[in-house]
Amino acid sequence: MTAPAQAPLPLPNLLPRPRDELGRLCAAWQPRSGWRIVSSVQNNQISLFYVFTALLFLVLAGLLALLMRAQLALPGNTLLSESTYNQMFTMHGTVMMFLFAVPVVEAVAVYMLPGMIGARDLPFPRLGAYAFWAYAVGGLVFFGTLFFGVSPDGGWFMYPPLTGKAYSPGPGADWWLLGIGFIEISAIAGAIEIVIGVLFTRAPGMSLGKMPVYAWAMLVTALMILFAFPAIIAGSTLLELERALDWPFFIPARGGDPLLWQHLFWFFGHPEVYIIFLPAAGMVSMMVPVVARTPLVGYRAVVVALIGVGCFSFALWAHHMFTAGLGLLSMAFISAASMAVAIPSGIQVFAWIATLWQGKVQINSVSLFLFGFLFIFVLGGLTGVMLAVPPFNTQVHDTYFIVAHLHYVLIGGMVFPVFAGLYHWGPLVNGHRFNERLAKWTFGLMFGGVNLAFFPMHLSGLLGMPRRVATYASDPALNLLNMLSTIGAFVFAAGIALFLFDAARTWTRPQQPHGDPWRAPTLEWLPTEGFGTRSIPQVDAHDPLWQRPALREEVSAGQHWLPGTSSGGREALVTSPLRAQPSHLLLLPTDSWRPFIAALGTAGFFLLLTAEVFWLAALCGVIAVVAIIMWLWQTDPLPHAPTVAIGEGVRVPVGAQGTASHAWWAMVLLLGVDATVFASMLFAHVHVSLLADVCPPPGAALPALRWTLLAGALWAAASLAMGWVRRTLPGPVGLSALVLVALGASSAAFAAMLAGHAALQPKADAWSATIAALLAYQGLHAALLLLMGGYLIARSCSGRLRPAARGTLDCIALMWHYAGAQALVFMAVTHLLPSWLRP
Repeated sequence: MTAPAQAPLPLPNLLPRPRDELGRLCAAWQPRSGWRIVSSVQNNQISLFYVFTALLFLVLAGLLALLMRAQLALPGNTLLSESTYNQMFTMHGTVMMFLFAVPVVEAVAVYMLPGMIGARDLPFPRLGAYAFWAYAVGGLVFFGTLFFGVSPDGGWFMYPPLTGKAYSPGPGADWWLLGIGFIEISAIAGAIEIVIGVLFTRAPGMSLGKMPVYAWAMLVTALMILFAFPAIIAGSTLLELERALDWPFFIPARGGDPLLWQHLFWFFGHPEVYIIFLPAAGMVSMMVPVVARTPLVGYRAVVVALIGVGCFSFALWAHHMFTAGLGLLSMAFISAASMAVAIPSGIQVFAWIATLWQGKVQINSVSLFLFGFLFIFVLGGLTGVMLAVPPFNTQVHDTYFIVAHLHYVLIGGMVFPVFAGLYHWGPLVNGHRFNERLAKWTFGLMFGGVNLAFFPMHLSGLLGMPRRVATYASDPALNLLNMLSTIGAFVFAAGIALFLFDAARTWTRPQQPHGDPWRAPTLEWLPTEGFGTRSIPQVDAHDPLWQRPALREEVSAGQHWLPGTSSGGREALVTSPLRAQPSHLLLLPTDSWRPFIAALGTAGFFLLLTAEVFWLAALCGVIAVVAIIMWLWQTDPLPHAPTVAIGEGVRVPVGAQGTASHAWWAMVLLLGVDATVFASMLFAHVHVSLLADVCPPPGAALPALRWTLLAGALWAAASLAMGWVRRTLPGPVGLSALVLVALGASSAAFAAMLAGHAALQPKADAWSATIAALLAYQGLHAALLLLMGGYLIARSCSGRLRPAARGTLDCIALMWHYAGAQALVFMAVTHLLPSWLRP
């Protein structure tokens, strides 16, 4: 293996390290063990829990699939009743998509990214712990509904009117809407941590142009999560409001539209396919050069292709709605976009093939899974292009051809790369490689099983077999094809079982140094401890370990950056987003029970609401809020020194404020999520307004203009007051007075909005219901501002709010400005839209 030539790098600092430096570093990052491990917030521990939990859900959903395939092995089978089959069908799709596919790619990212980008840890470890425990507890309780016969049975896509109260009167749909909506919040929290981690904690010198492809893939994926998942949160909220309060968003007889749900669901659902695929593609781009022993061909083209796929994916949501009667122009646009997305996907495939062709491929477990991925995913991509043609799509819509295509894309495009990644990066867990002989058997069973299970479904679909049915009439061709699919499913499951046996056998062995068994080029293979690498390396190339083999020894000796801890606690080095120049030192929070308690309280609140145990749900909500406040109270600490030395004779500030702070940008991302939820609800209002014969409908009316103008003026006054606080940062008395002014103005503004809509009847028609939903969403923000304002006053009076520790103020001020802007947009659209629609 030869690496491209480069200019000589400057020698690192070779001065001897202080004697107690390593000991202080180890003490600061000492991991929790035993039962106290649930209070750990270190990402290298939490992410392993995440991976194991996601694999558990893979097994659980797979068992449901085997039961369904056993039911469909023979025509007229009575192994499962239709009701049970519908619950299993719904839970299989829901668990695979929401509890395995997205969580496992986030879990692998949280484990891999700190080492790959040379970071001590991701910047919000307590947020990561909260996200995991919320996902684990909520997901397990949601799956447990199967054992009580109250699981959802309307399909993992939950189309109304089937899932409305009239046709699904039981609690199953409510478990889906509240449980999955709540679990998606966990995914969003993880995405914010990934974006900020990738942009702000890369090793010095690792500019965006030198960043590993996997880090690029996760950056694009996390941004996609932030702008795709809010749509399903908004849709789930509207459908639950319809079921609980009889607000008719999706009931045509009262001005609603079932297609509104499909628009919201698939605006999330089709990008989700690429949210699953892009991290897997990033893994492939990291593993292919290793098995070929040569740098990746077309690095820049692959990065551009990742960004292109992410952008295209948001233009494809109606790809699933060709039979919904959208109109010729809309169908033509979606069809063209569905074909065009194959171009950036194809660029990546050609780059991988060119890299394999250029190098000398090692045949092992990793390369076998990569070859299997290329074969299965390309075949799934070809059927995807076929489905982009509306006439063909109409012919095979709701047949087993769609099931075959979906599984070829998801299993080929995500499961095979993830398994290749588990074999490739598995030694990082405890230093041991998987057994190669068992791994090859695992690959053979999985590859043979997936093709035997799903290739016949293309044929059965073309023969007209509908999906989502518990049984079918006897037919010689269909009988054979279904039996083959059932056999293939069990063969595939045998491969999964063999992998789990090998994983349990390998990962329970004693810990040892992982070394670098693959001779890989990236930073995650540096020698590591519980705190990551001994010091943070200077990066000057795409493949740093190939370019500079001595980097291992230099980092182990404590050379380069941040070899110790200046505060005695956990620290991370923040670098600039573009060029990765050292910016400031970040003091990381330590292990705590608070995220775990907050996650339990949040899960209890949503799940007990579904069970209609309202008093206990309220208690859990209070526990969650108190735990979150106690957790946040310890953040944004006063720096222990103005500047600290980080190595190489360089000193950086401790902490940062305003736009230089990672917390400020995290708040911007959170408000982007908030705005997308609001935009989805606003889309619902515009959608039903366009459907109405008269807007507003008979009996409904807009508020008097005086109430709207008063509310707008008060929201502006509240925002100005908070802007004044942020600019001047007065003492506790002055800050309390100004915050109280802002609180009074925002509360009075929302009261004016309520007064203007006092005659609103949301049960009467969908137009009024969407107004009420938007008004309730603004009310939620008004309530949050009350909580935030009180928290800010308490922090100021306790002396924790200073010019050097003002991140809390900056973030709360951003929320205040956003809430006012959201109210103004809401009032402007609802007032102006009827005049635009007037003939």
